[in-house]
Amino acid sequence: MADDSADTSRDWIETTALVAPALLGAATGMLLGDLMHRGARKGIALALGGLGVAALVPFLVDGIADKINGPTSARGVRRSIRKIRDAGDGLPFYDDVDEDLREQGVI
Repeated sequence: MADDSADTSRDWIETTALVAPALLGAATGMLLGDLMHRGARKGIALALGGLGVAALVPFLVDGIADKINGPTSARGVRRSIRKIRDAGDGLPFYDDVDEDLREQGVI
């Protein structure tokens, strides 16, 4: 039961941490908006909006990639099974007969 409350508080903290910069930016914009000329305000607003969208692109790509390749997707399950099956492929092949023949000098 303690794990459930910990997960909820962690989600709340992460959400707050993600929203805080946007709120601070909006507050700063409201305070400084009247100090700038209208033309400059539009240009800066468009540039900052573009930077905001560009900052979100990695999160979107990561989310989409997780949906497609994540451990719960069909591709993720197949990849996990393949890793389990192929885990022994990297081990060197060991044969007692070859080792004995090398010791005897036959090979």
